[in-house]
Amino acid sequence: MGALIWLASYPKSGNTWLRAFLYNLLRNPPKPAPINELDRFCLGESAEGWYARRAGRPTEGMPLAEVMALRPQVHRDFTTAFPDSVFVKTHNFLGECDGVPLHNMDVTAGGLYVVRNPLDVVISVRHHFGLSMDEAIARLADPTAATQSAGGHVAEFHNSWSKHVESWTAIPNPALHVVRYEDMLDHPRRSFGQMVAFLGLKPPKERLRRAIKFSSFRVLKGQEQRDSFKERSEHSDAFFREGQKDQWRNLLTSAQVDRIIADHGEQMARFGYLPDDRAGS
Repeated sequence: MGALIWLASYPKSGNTWLRAFLYNLLRNPPKPAPINELDRFCLGESAEGWYARRAGRPTEGMPLAEVMALRPQVHRDFTTAFPDSVFVKTHNFLGECDGVPLHNMDVTAGGLYVVRNPLDVVISVRHHFGLSMDEAIARLADPTAATQSAGGHVAEFHNSWSKHVESWTAIPNPALHVVRYEDMLDHPRRSFGQMVAFLGLKPPKERLRRAIKFSSFRVLKGQEQRDSFKERSEHSDAFFREGQKDQWRNLLTSAQVDRIIADHGEQMARFGYLPDDRAGS
C-alpha cells in the first residue's frame, strides 16, 4: 500500500508526456515503453471501473452527489494498487465539488503539476474537444468547465484555466513540484532531472537520458501512428499533434490573443507567458 502522487495538469498541457517519461524511467526498458500501457503504472483519477467496484454497480446514470461521495473512498482504494507510491493522473482543479474534495489529501504524498501557456493550450483543446477556436477560448475561461460521465470515465471538473493553475500553484507547497511544459521542451535534462530529484530518485545519467529519449514527442507520435492510442479523443485525428510551443503566433488572431490575456493575464504573468509587448502592461 502506498500514498498517492498526483500527476496534475489542465487538459492538453503535457500530462501524457510526463507519464510516458516516468514509465520509461521506472520500467527502464531496452526500447520505448508502449504508450497504451501507461495505465499499468499510473492510475486515472476518473477511471470508472474503480468507482463501479466501490459502488457495487456501474456509475452510468448515477447522480453526481453519489459519484462525489465515492471519490474519497476510491482514492483510498487507489493506495492498494501498488506496494509503493501510486501515481494518479488528474485533470481536476484542486478544490471541491458538491462539498466533497476532488482529491483525498488524507492518502496523498505529493504531486507534480505541469503548466502550459494557455495561448497554446487553447489550440490543443480545440482539436481534443472538437470545438471552434472561439469556443475553445470560452471553455478555458469557463469556471463550470467539466466533462460528463461517459466512455469509461466519471465526470472531471476542470474549472477555468486560470482557476485550475491558481488552485494547484498559488500556495507554495514542498510536496508539490511545478514544471512548465515549455521548460520540458527547451531544457529536458534539467527539467526532467528536477522532477526525478523531487521524487527522491537517483537514476544513473544514462538511464535518465534514455527515458527522456524514449518519451520524446517524435517517439510518442510514431507509436500512435503505428499502434493508435486509446486515449485519443473521438473528435481528433491524432492525440500527439505538434508538441511545440508558440504555435499561437501563427494560429490565433490578435483579437483572440487579447481575449485570452484578458481572461488569464494574472496567471500568465506568474509563469512568464505574457507576450513581450504585453509583459509590462
